[in-house]
This record gives sequence, structure tokens and C-alpha cells, in this order.
Amino acid sequence: MATAAAVVDAGDAPDPTVRNLLEQESLKWVFVGGKGGVGKTTCSSILSILLASARQSVLVISTDPAHNLSDAFQQRFTKFPTLVRGFSNLYAMEIDPKVENDDFSNEGMEGFLSELTNAIPGVDEAMSFAEMLKLVQTMDYSVVVFDTAPTGHTLRLLQFPATLEKGLEKMMALKNKFGGLLNQATRLFGLGDELNEDAMLGRLEGMKDVIEQVNRQFKDPDLTTFVCVCIPEFLSLYETERLVQELAKFEIDAHNIIINQVLFDEEVVESKLLKARINMQQKYIDQFHMLYDDFNITKLPLLPEEVCGVQALQNFSRRFLTPYKPALQRGALEEVEQRISVLKTALQEAESELDRLRKGKQVA
Repeated sequence: MATAAAVVDAGDAPDPTVRNLLEQESLKWVFVGGKGGVGKTTCSSILSILLASARQSVLVISTDPAHNLSDAFQQRFTKFPTLVRGFSNLYAMEIDPKVENDDFSNEGMEGFLSELTNAIPGVDEAMSFAEMLKLVQTMDYSVVVFDTAPTGHTLRLLQFPATLEKGLEKMMALKNKFGGLLNQATRLFGLGDELNEDAMLGRLEGMKDVIEQVNRQFKDPDLTTFVCVCIPEFLSLYETERLVQELAKFEIDAHNIIINQVLFDEEVVESKLLKARINMQQKYIDQFHMLYDDFNITKLPLLPEEVCGVQALQNFSRRFLTPYKPALQRGALEEVEQRISVLKTALQEAESELDRLRKGKQVA
């Protein structure tokens, strides 16, 4: 990889922005994923805002149990698409990765479903995801952005077709084993034929069809891409490498990496701790460029405040389209003057503190 990266000319390097996502008009599904705490929700929110400026209609969905979309937009979202305030074509929704039991008002049916979900780990998430996809497919969104849970959950999401296949096999095994006992029980208690195992089997079969249909789209690079979000640290680099390898295994396209929370050396920094951190970050940023020399790698600066609310998201969105350049360049006349000014201010504050302490000591 190192040699491959070395021969890439600066002019041939991919654009360090997300413009390629906005220009790919065929895109239908955009996944945003990575390690926990790296800023996935902020990035998926901003990507959805940018896409809304280029596409007819956009839906951003949170599949993370710890929903943060409501916090990012400062607006309450539910499991149904809600128009984001300030937009005419951007919608958001938050789904829980567990089976919605609203359709199963009978305890016996819930127990049967519970036995199924306990027997096959992940089938409850798969069924919930399938129901959500069925809902989304009935709507006419130009592009759907997924704000996914941390990496492990995301990889499970990609395995859902296989998980539902196991669920169907289990259902068939239970049907053969009990030989219609469940049907007899439902009729005995006057529950009606709509709650028999054939109805459940049909529902599961329908979900499997939906997921397999969408899964074919997920494997089409013209329709689907995965954006990896990370920070310049070892664990995040390791997690991103694992994610990229798994995506390749599932035949899902990925060619964008967003490196968040970057400290830039050119900023006026006088802290030894921050300088050490800058050097550490740069080491991992270099590794990202070496490993992913054919990816669009976007670096975002660490901000002094949280990015919350539509206005803050829109302000920060320009960093996704234009590479960040600090106002001052290390070693330039203006930067040295600024550093001297910062040091003078710090010295004045320290002298004032010293005077205050001396006066306090004299009074005592």
C-alpha cells in the first residue's frame, strides 16, 4: 500500500471533500458508520443537509438505539418521517432495532415471536429493519441516509438477509415439529386464522423478500455507498480498517472517509500537551492516507463548541465541501505576532493573579 500511495501524484489524489457524493445523482442509499463517539450523527445530519440542496427529497434515519438525530437538529423525531424545520425536502426518523409488537396484541403470539427471536440472535433487529425498509419503499425519497449504530451493530445490519433466512428455517422447523398445534390453539381460543403460524411465516417471508431486494441495491455501487467516520487515533484507525474489510466482504462500496476532530499545527498553540497530540494525530492521518490513497478523505477541525441546531450544522457543512485552512500559517509574520500577543495576554493574567495572591497574603 505504501508504494502505491507514494506513486500517486498530488494532482491525481481524490478530492478531499464529499462533493463526489453530491455529484453521484444515482445514489439511493448512503450509510454513515464508524466507532462510537466519533461524530457519526453530526456527519450524517450534515450530509443529509448537503444532499437536500442537490436532490429532490432526502430522508435521514437513525438506526442507533442511542438516538442523537433529535439532539443534532434540536427537534423531536419519531419512528415516522418528520419534516425537519427550515426545510421543504428533508425528513428525519428514528427507529428502534427491536420488533414492534403493536401488531401482536395476543400474548400467545408474542410468546411465539419471543421464542423465535431468542433462538436466532439478531432476527428481531432484522425484522424491525425490514419493516422500516418496507415503509421507506412506499415513499418516494430521492436518497436515504442511514445514521448507523457503532460498527458491530452496522455489520449485523449487513447480515440481516442471512439472519432472516435462519429465521425462516426455524419457523419451518417449528411448524413441522408442532404439526398445526398452534393453529388449533388459536382457533380454540377464538383468536382467528390471522394469528396462525402461516400468517407469521408469510410476514417473515415478505420481510425476507424486501431485505433481499434492498440488499441487491446495497451491493450496487451506483445506488449505495458507505461513508466511514473516524478520528485520528489508533483504535479508530483499527476499527475503520475492520469496517472497510467487512464492507468489501459484503460487496458494499466505500470510497469516502471523514476524519473528525483534527487539531491543526498552524493554529496558535502554546500547550505542550496539544502539540504532542497534534504530532500523534498527524501520524495516524498519514497512515489513513497511506492505507486509503484511492479514497476521498475529508479532514474536519476540532471545534470549541458542539454542533447543535440547523444553523450550526449548516455553518459547519462548508468544511465538508472546502478543505479546512487555518487562518494563520505556522512561521508566517502574522502567526508569530499572534503568538506574541497570546503570550503577552497570558503573562498579564499571570501577573494579575500573582498580585492578587500577594495582597491576600498581606491581609492575612
